[in-house]
Amino acid sequence: MEKYMNTFIDAFLNTLNWAWQSIVFEVPWYTNYFWGLTLISLVIWILEIAFPWRKNQSTFRKDFWTDALYMYFNFFIFAIAISGFYRLLSLVFLDIGITSKSLTLINISGLPIVIQLLVFFIILDFVQWLTHVLLHKYSFLWRFHKIHHSVKEMGFAAHLRYHWMENIFYKPLKTIGVMILGGFEPEQAYIVHFIAITIGHFNHANIKITWGPLKYILNNPVMHLYHHSYKLPKGRYGVNFGISLSLWDYIFKTNYIPEDSGAIEIGFPGDEKIPKTFLGQLIHGFKKSK
Repeated sequence: MEKYMNTFIDAFLNTLNWAWQSIVFEVPWYTNYFWGLTLISLVIWILEIAFPWRKNQSTFRKDFWTDALYMYFNFFIFAIAISGFYRLLSLVFLDIGITSKSLTLINISGLPIVIQLLVFFIILDFVQWLTHVLLHKYSFLWRFHKIHHSVKEMGFAAHLRYHWMENIFYKPLKTIGVMILGGFEPEQAYIVHFIAITIGHFNHANIKITWGPLKYILNNPVMHLYHHSYKLPKGRYGVNFGISLSLWDYIFKTNYIPEDSGAIEIGFPGDEKIPKTFLGQLIHGFKKSK
């Protein structure tokens, strides 16, 4: 019992220390997620201001500051709070004989690092695409995912506006995705992390980008805006589920882009019932709506 308690406390303190060291520039720039997220956000916000798609949308759009708070809460504050539980769970798995090699299906250790990262990126994106589909398909999961879809004006920071319970759903499946890749070195994952953040910010930004022929591979703001559409095609619980890649939507026929004006209502029927305050949204979803 003492071993588990010490593991929990050490993981919490280490994550807290890592976050603080990131803020005060005491970690290498290429793994500094705090300032990396901040820099990416500023660059894409400036592009939104310089090249707005929806020109009638304010620079400080509706819920701008709430969404900015979500960015740092989900990536840092919640990560610190939950770090001990994840480390404890890993130790329990290790004690019962489940290791990082238990689920290995593909050993990529012998491949060039660029190929390793590409495979990691693709596998992880598919896992997230599948999780995203489940968040829309099942009512229990949709209760929490509603927070992300309650945004009424789209902008880059809406990318990370999501209920903290989504971390609970995504994390185990992403971990499994990593575990099937035998030989992958986690310290190299920062490259994929920053690419995914940049693409995700672009997808939610008030910028009209389709990437030309690459639209069949990369997600984009035009495609993702329709994921947030208030009105969905009849009989469908969602469209355009892609995270970084649009590829999966075209393969599984969940793509839908009827036009590209950007002048559509976003949200969902009943979104007016979502709490307006950040704290209210944090506890939303645990009580079944009437």
